[in-house]
Amino acid sequence: MAEIIPFRGILYNVSRVSGEDTVAPPYDIITPEYKEKLYNKSPYNIVRIDFGKELAGDNESENKYKRASEFFNSWLKDGILLRSKNPVFYAHEIEYKIKGKLKKLRGFFSLVRLEELGKGNIHPHECTHSKPKADRLNLMRSCKANISPIFSLYNSPEKKASKAIENMVRKGKPYIEAKDSDRAIHRLWVIEDKKAIEAIKNDLKDRAIFIADGHHRYETALEFQKEQRAKSREQGAESKPWDYVLMFLANISDEGLTILPTHRLVREMPENPLDTISEYFDIKELPKSDDIAKTIYGYKNAIGFCKCEGDKKYILKYKGAGLDDLHPALRGLDVTVLHELIFKKLLKVTDIAYEMDVRETVRKVNDGLYDAAFFLNPTKVEDVERVALSDMRMPPKSTYFYPKLLTGLVINKF
Repeated sequence: MAEIIPFRGILYNVSRVSGEDTVAPPYDIITPEYKEKLYNKSPYNIVRIDFGKELAGDNESENKYKRASEFFNSWLKDGILLRSKNPVFYAHEIEYKIKGKLKKLRGFFSLVRLEELGKGNIHPHECTHSKPKADRLNLMRSCKANISPIFSLYNSPEKKASKAIENMVRKGKPYIEAKDSDRAIHRLWVIEDKKAIEAIKNDLKDRAIFIADGHHRYETALEFQKEQRAKSREQGAESKPWDYVLMFLANISDEGLTILPTHRLVREMPENPLDTISEYFDIKELPKSDDIAKTIYGYKNAIGFCKCEGDKKYILKYKGAGLDDLHPALRGLDVTVLHELIFKKLLKVTDIAYEMDVRETVRKVNDGLYDAAFFLNPTKVEDVERVALSDMRMPPKSTYFYPKLLTGLVINKF
């Protein structure tokens, strides 16, 4: 079973700084322009630690990772960051709007004992790339901390932990509050009540945990754990700080979560691609005025397609063949059909880019920056759960969990 424990988290000192000025989005969605804006917001913005600038003259000993450690330690020394006196959980709520509907995502921050993926109760659902893991590992080595959390899910229809969190939220003013760039409101409460802590621990005692966002960070934590174990002279079964990783855990049964699609752009397409894929798809051309993403929404096994030649748009309806060699948990997913059948087997394309915004995707094709684009419906959370429990992995960027967690609300120091 997965082991979760309360911890002495590090929080910003709200008597000295404002949450609005100090937190930041996840590093992997921060543009160079937005990084500059975050730097200018406050000399204590977390981006200086989590995703610092590379400067001229940087080398192996003087670099952004060393500066991150220096910022972190000096902010702790100067009281900009404070460590909780006792081990606690941290309740978290994100109030946001999606398609005009107000929603609330609730969960809690805790430490979760590391397990080898696929060998316990912590399950990934996506493949990862090596470069982001190297960056995160360098940061962890330098700061000896989890600066940003892993976003994970569990499924508890009984909702005992959810009720404990709701009671905390109703009690009063949060410790810290901040708005993100999408105007979503992020709030954090400190859960010190021992009964609430036990209720949360007991609810998750026999639950599987599914990594939603942060596969790179989890795999990095495993690598860091191996390094520390190799260095440590102490032997024995006693747990060490690096045996745990910082996670935000949300209950699938609460239905506060949204998954958005990420569309694909292809730079070089073979000739007559529709002829090549027609054996496996029913192809319907759409009027130029149609919103291709809205048109495919709700269809099962339908992929949108547009190409720069004449600005043509199509719906590709999968017939169900060609992927018999794949695990059943993956076989019927739109994103798997696109990557495994269309990209790998039929068109043999490898130069793929990703874009969230539908209009921007279409513009890049119309401007000739890419030959074509493929549009997907969002992956369902039950598909994520099924794939993860089957110890399978979807292609990269199969899911875009929304809203994104802010970095800097709580930090775990080893």
